[in-house]
Amino acid sequence: MTAARKRVLSGMQPSGLMHLGNYLGALENWKVLQESYDCYFFVADWHALSTNYADTSHIREFVREMLIDWLAAGIDPQRATVFVQSRIPEHAVLHLLFSMMTPISWLERNPTYKEKQEEIKEKDLGTYGFLGYPVLQAADILLYKPDFVPVGKDQLPHLELTRELARRFNDLYKTPVFPEPKEHLTKFPKVVGTDGRKMSKSYHNTINLSDPEPVVRQKLKTMVTDPARVRRTDPGNPELCPVYDFHKIFSPLPVIEEVDQGCRTAGIGCIDCKKLVADRIVERMTPIWDARAKLVQHPSQLDDIVQAGSRQASAVAHATLREATEAMKI
Repeated sequence: MTAARKRVLSGMQPSGLMHLGNYLGALENWKVLQESYDCYFFVADWHALSTNYADTSHIREFVREMLIDWLAAGIDPQRATVFVQSRIPEHAVLHLLFSMMTPISWLERNPTYKEKQEEIKEKDLGTYGFLGYPVLQAADILLYKPDFVPVGKDQLPHLELTRELARRFNDLYKTPVFPEPKEHLTKFPKVVGTDGRKMSKSYHNTINLSDPEPVVRQKLKTMVTDPARVRRTDPGNPELCPVYDFHKIFSPLPVIEEVDQGCRTAGIGCIDCKKLVADRIVERMTPIWDARAKLVQHPSQLDDIVQAGSRQASAVAHATLREATEAMKI
């Protein structure tokens, strides 16, 4: 008999279209994990309400586009359970139960709470939902009792809160319902956006997986470069150029070395440099575009995948919630 696979749980919030940062930072890691672990990947559409509660008109569209991007990028529903958070009501029930026992001080110390409020000034984030979203996140995770949760170092405080809630529940009700998931640290490459800042939907500087080739090439043409290169004949420093960051991710070593030398000696202009990296990005994205086109033509296939994944996830979530309510004697 073979040992049961360790379980991995991860999700993404459909607050916009998926971009290269999401692909390189998460999806490529998920593709590797699904080969060796029992993976549960979900679209966290209720989480999208924490910042987009005032305008929900695009959430269904973003959920569907996210699922298409996942499958097109290589997430295999035969190897991983793919589902949508709101299809599993146990997420909301466990969130409610956890919220009754979560100290407010735990939420106020969340490092991203004030950071997001500073970053997204155009929205009112002074809501219970935004303050308490780490509790919903803990419910999302603990429902499936995963062994590991893929996170970057910046997300470790969120996972530690999840572990604290598991310990608090188990201690209060004298029943070891929830194991404490461990982090599966991932090295997220820093993916810059077209304006030189971190690629983010909030900054409107993304290259989306659903962008067609002409749009990708046009976005790269407008990308900022080393500000010292005012004229074509000015030498530059590639380490200060966001386009060079893309070369380090997408281009082979000979091209990287050529661009590095050419930039420092003004042997290559920014236009030519951008075209070289655009060719490599298009080459990488073409299989995704082809897979997307097929999925868009067969929408029922996507529905079948979500229904099957939701059935499997629901069975696990229902069993866990039953354990929790029995421990609480309610």
